[in-house]
Amino acid sequence: MTSLILLGAGKIGETITQLLHACGDYSVSVADHDEARLAPVAALGARTVRAEFGDPQALRQLIRGHEIVISACPFHLTPLIASAAVAEGAHYFDLTEDIASTRSVKALAANATVALVPQCGLAPGFISILAYAMTRKLDSLRDVHMRVGALPVYPTNALKYNLTWSTDGLINEYCNPCEAIIDGERRETLALEEIEAFSLDGITYEAFNTSGGLGTLCDTLEGRVENLNYKTVRYPGHRDIVKVLIRDLRLGQRRALLKDVLEASVPMTTQDVVLVFVTVSGMRNGRLTQESFAKKIYSATLGERLFSAIQITTAAGVCAMVDLHREGGLPSRGFVRQEDADLERFLANRFGRYYA
Repeated sequence: MTSLILLGAGKIGETITQLLHACGDYSVSVADHDEARLAPVAALGARTVRAEFGDPQALRQLIRGHEIVISACPFHLTPLIASAAVAEGAHYFDLTEDIASTRSVKALAANATVALVPQCGLAPGFISILAYAMTRKLDSLRDVHMRVGALPVYPTNALKYNLTWSTDGLINEYCNPCEAIIDGERRETLALEEIEAFSLDGITYEAFNTSGGLGTLCDTLEGRVENLNYKTVRYPGHRDIVKVLIRDLRLGQRRALLKDVLEASVPMTTQDVVLVFVTVSGMRNGRLTQESFAKKIYSATLGERLFSAIQITTAAGVCAMVDLHREGGLPSRGFVRQEDADLERFLANRFGRYYA
């Protein structure tokens, strides 16, 4: 049985615990500073530890003896947790969408004897595995467009949105610079810009730039693709309201206040849908060809509880990567990109099947 410690017992952490503990192949410990968050995971049968993560030495002691560390903590803790994992000889996985944090993990991996596997969620995460696999069907690439959204099934407010995951992560995506490749050149673009409209299954959506969703694909595809971009999907009208809050009212410069506003006014929901839409075009056998993938994933019951679609897809992403690593399906040391995972093997995995 593989010894694993999960740091962070929030909404995603609870879902990770449900999946890993129920499969029977992992001895799961869960640590968090909040005892209220630990109660639900303790009820699942996992060992729980109340701990703070700010002290490097205490963090190393917490990790010591575990083969694998999963961080489901806010992105600002990523460098600290990854450093402690490397020092204790534990393989490291996280869910971060933050570009700077991922770069710090990559720097740590240069001389590491363990695997460091950041960005193991939905976007970045599964979306990178999918898009990269699609590019390999073409002889040369022109465009790679990646669109992902976690949306309420029953939108009722002006934002047409409910909170479904980390508010800090959401604000980070809406405020930070974005990466893209445009006309063959790697560039930095503004979040909330380049809005577009599209329809799927008779429903109209909008999509716009957000930060972090490309993962490491800019590095992987630079020099091979003309245009590469990632946009978040929402119902029409959402972007305009968010832009007023972040730009016109300048709440992007007062993120703690913006978080308070959102959490006080926008309710949570488990009745959501995750939309994944990827389009890749390029040359195959001398002809310009396009390949597309569209998928909707809904909330579902795991064990005896209803989990939201974003909980399931995010947790399934990291659990599948942990499982693939355990089976020898990923590099055993150094920096591991999401696109290092084989799509067919990922979808055949007991956790990756939630995307199949």
